[in-house]
Amino acid sequence: MKKFTGIAAGVIAATMATTALADGVVVGVSWSNFQEERWKTDEAAIKAALDAAGAEYISADAQSSSAKQLSDVESLIAQGADALIILAQDASAVGPAVEAAANEGIPVIAYDRLIEDSRAFYLTFDNVEVGRMQARAVLEAQPKGNYVMIKGSPTDPNADFLRGGQQEVLQAAIDAGDITIVGEAYTDGWVPANAQRNMEQILTANDNKVDAVVASNDGTAGGVVAALTAQGMEGIPVSGQDGDHAALNRVALGTQTVSVWKDARELGKAAGEIAVALAEDGMAKIDGAVEWTSPGGTTMMAKFLAPVPITQENLNVVVDAGWISKEALCAGATIDYCK
Repeated sequence: MKKFTGIAAGVIAATMATTALADGVVVGVSWSNFQEERWKTDEAAIKAALDAAGAEYISADAQSSSAKQLSDVESLIAQGADALIILAQDASAVGPAVEAAANEGIPVIAYDRLIEDSRAFYLTFDNVEVGRMQARAVLEAQPKGNYVMIKGSPTDPNADFLRGGQQEVLQAAIDAGDITIVGEAYTDGWVPANAQRNMEQILTANDNKVDAVVASNDGTAGGVVAALTAQGMEGIPVSGQDGDHAALNRVALGTQTVSVWKDARELGKAAGEIAVALAEDGMAKIDGAVEWTSPGGTTMMAKFLAPVPITQENLNVVVDAGWISKEALCAGATIDYCK
């Protein structure tokens, strides 16, 4: 089995004939945690792609510990992984894991979250555009007033990608004095309870004078909605992302304005296929890969999938795609689509 020693821009070629099935290829997946509903969906898609290729799946759950993730990666390498898919708990702390893999000639996919290393292949959705989509939906629903920004984890680069996209959309309204950001907070570990606590504190500090919330994912949006509901404020615009079933139901109910849907089935499928291709033949098989320079100046190969904002206007999209049943989506909702 040919192992791939680095992913630098453009200097990559297949030197081994392809095979119909990746017999003997072992793909190790290091998960940061399973607290988000979507990771189970991602995992199922990765497994299905590996099964289809005849590759073996092994995994470890870091349980939100960056230290455990490092030992998890060492264990996956020791178990014979030919390629690694890493969902980084802490993008800056995971560097030694990539180094360990590189030393063994094992390719690494930075899954959904950026790892600043030219040897990693970055696979994700366009998270800056996700942030833009969130802000557009909230701004359309509430073009004036006091805004709160509930950000993601400070250790996840996606949090700042999202925040950057949000700011791009909101800046003109801020400059015009139409909206004022009255509170902003990172959410440690993306934990909904932390988002709820942050939102409660911001509401208290502003005497509940809040008109809209740009929350960076569906978990944090759930915490925000809980805080708003406790104050009788449910229904003000709130954003999210991931297409979590509970969030899509909130969209139908009107307590969340938008969930930017990132079809985790497509991301997981792509990760499984790319992992096998990297383990066997380097970059030759990676359709849609582009040379990309990170905000930190790291040049790496990357592939970006397209997100879709889901509002009450297009709820049929996730139902038609088989992402959620109409019954689950519409539980308790009275909008026309659910009647």
